[in-house]
Amino acid sequence: MLGKLDDYLRFNESALSLRSQRQTVLASNIANADTPNYKARDFDFSAALQSALDKANPDAKQTLNTTASKHYSTPQQDAGALADGTPLQYRGVIQGAVDGNTVDMDVERNQFADNAIRYEAGITAINAQIKSMMAAIQSGS
Repeated sequence: MLGKLDDYLRFNESALSLRSQRQTVLASNIANADTPNYKARDFDFSAALQSALDKANPDAKQTLNTTASKHYSTPQQDAGALADGTPLQYRGVIQGAVDGNTVDMDVERNQFADNAIRYEAGITAINAQIKSMMAAIQSGS
């Protein structure tokens, strides 16, 4: 029963979690707009969502084959990735700065607002899912 419930909510749960992480990355870019040599970061949301859904599906899990005892069974995580392993990428330079900073505040504010709106849409979608489940439970009584 709980497995079916998890499956029903998995997509929106994964999307909201990634939206939250992306908001943190974008906020970090905005906070470091005046930091010399800071490079703006972001990640490919679509690829990260697909990866999260694949990891959550037990049938899709894959393990790495190792040929020696010193091989790592899973890749080590570096500073260029989120906690779930999603790689952070550097944002392309639109207009370079003398101090080497690549944060373009117009781009960052736009991405931040867009991500916030999509996060709110995800909350609305989960609320609709829960309301439909509640309606099904109440009509079944």
